Amino acid sequence: MQTDAYRLWSTRIVTFTVSGLAVASAVYWGLKGWSPVAPSTAQAVMLVQASLVTPQAVARALGGGLVQAQLTAKAPPAVSRYVLVGVLAKRSQAGAALISIDGQDAKPVRVGGLVDEGVTLQSVTGRRAVLTSGNGSTSSFTLELPPLEK
Repeated sequence: MQTDAYRLWSTRIVTFTVSGLAVASAVYWGLKGWSPVAPSTAQAVMLVQASLVTPQAVARALGGGLVQAQLTAKAPPAVSRYVLVGVLAKRSQAGAALISIDGQDAKPVRVGGLVDEGVTLQSVTGRRAVLTSGNGSTSSFTLELPPLEK
């Protein structure tokens, strides 16, 4: 039986290269594992818990008059916070409305769903939505879509 000399040498070269890479890898990881650990150069930081800062404490530190002025100012009416963007009304008093609160993106709300804290969507018809607030006395207000431009 006759063997090809070139074929024999190519097998030897590939075997030698793979075994050399395996030995080099073992030496690298061995030296990496047994090397002395370098001391950390990061400095220790002491964490201190900050005391609670309340708006009243800040107001007192700055003169104290600012908080009184804010408390005595009347809050804007609740109706001005809400803008009706769209309505989906059905005949069976079910539906939904797109309502924007304080200029934010409009969010869909189903009839009976919570629009904002303490405010629910009572009903939708045509181009209007009726909201109710349940803070003590049940008061309702109506939002209407802006008129169509011709």
